Amino acid sequence: MLTELTFLSAFFAGLLGATHCIGMCGSIVGALSLSLPANVHQSHFRLGLYLLAYNFGRISSYTVAGILVGFLGAQFMPWLSLNNPQPLIMWISGLFMIVLGLYLGEWWQALALLERVGAHLWRRIEPVGRYFLPVKCPLQALGFGLVWGWLPCGLVYSILVFSLTSCSAWQGGLLMLAFGLGTLPASLALGVTTPWLIRFIHQSVVRKIVGAIVIGFGLFILLGN
Repeated sequence: MLTELTFLSAFFAGLLGATHCIGMCGSIVGALSLSLPANVHQSHFRLGLYLLAYNFGRISSYTVAGILVGFLGAQFMPWLSLNNPQPLIMWISGLFMIVLGLYLGEWWQALALLERVGAHLWRRIEPVGRYFLPVKCPLQALGFGLVWGWLPCGLVYSILVFSLTSCSAWQGGLLMLAFGLGTLPASLALGVTTPWLIRFIHQSVVRKIVGAIVIGFGLFILLGN
């Protein structure tokens, strides 16, 4: 039921959400990278392998969440009794893209409420991640990444709404996969980047520009519906 535009919007939401990712996950990635053995830091290949393992686990968890939420949406769709649910799906997608833009631009923090709700689930999942620390091999990095993917995040939750409206387990999973791939460049950069880039992305004007772009995507979806 989703269109290529929706998948593209999810990818760009992840890509442009770097301003949020650095604030939310920067300390986690930094701590993990610094805790790696010295011989790993001396090899770009080894460091890249660990970073890819972290992120493969994280994106895998996003995809699983998308599958579960998409399946849940499929159970409720028959209750709506709509001959053509596509316009409703696109309207919901566009509106949540606008809400996401307001969140990234720090104009309206409504999605922070979802983060607080997700924090209750995170308190149960977070202790599992401790079994993989300190990370000494890529397999442990993968395991930690799988847990890390369930960290409460308004950015993630907004895209999960898209998965819900897809009313399809596989489309919901693919949509979260597209989002996860969009977040990959920023997350990989966090493991090796220099402080000046982090300071640049933290600037308020950068956040507002990114928020405005995401709002533009949402308006484009609504106007094109």
